[in-house]
Amino acid sequence: MHKRTFVSLLAGFAAALMISASAQAQVAAGRDYVPIEPAQASENPAKIEVIEFFSYGCPHCNDFHPLISKWAAKLPADVVFKRVPVSFGRAQWANIGKLYYAAEVIGELGRLDNAAFQAIHEKGVKLYDEATIMQFAVQQGVDGKKFADAFGSFGVQSKMKRADQMTQAYKVQGVPAIAVDGRYMVLNEGIKSYEELLARTDKVIAKARSEKKK
Repeated sequence: MHKRTFVSLLAGFAAALMISASAQAQVAAGRDYVPIEPAQASENPAKIEVIEFFSYGCPHCNDFHPLISKWAAKLPADVVFKRVPVSFGRAQWANIGKLYYAAEVIGELGRLDNAAFQAIHEKGVKLYDEATIMQFAVQQGVDGKKFADAFGSFGVQSKMKRADQMTQAYKVQGVPAIAVDGRYMVLNEGIKSYEELLARTDKVIAKARSEKKK
């Protein structure tokens, strides 16, 4: 083999190694995510489950909500997005978590989801006790009895209890927090915007997808 040809092939091989190393460095434990230990089972193993842990009472969640809503609406078919309200042991946050689940159960998230964030963070409504929550729901045009029945139901109570269990199992320390496929918690350290957090989430999703194909 001609020396020049050999040198060219060697250079090409080195470049290929660099590209491969660069691709692997695109997502890294300790920088982009931390492993969830033990890993948590998802509802549909065939899908990549992305969970946003949040609270209506969290100002950061309020800022993040419009962005993650648009992002979630464009996710590919192999990804399923769900939201889990946290309480961190606070009765007030447990109540607004139940607000979320009651609205979901009766199909009124469209009316109440954005409105709950706005009421707390823009209008200064102390949306933390049951009476205020009921009044708020009615003001948004929701059937009061239907909402009250859902809010106090065993089903919604169970959902909130499960949400608290998941918050502990996923070792959520603050919100908003994003978990991918029950195995990775996306890190928000070192990012300058929520757009960067979502871009990092996309990379972790790609990692989970590649692992499912193996």
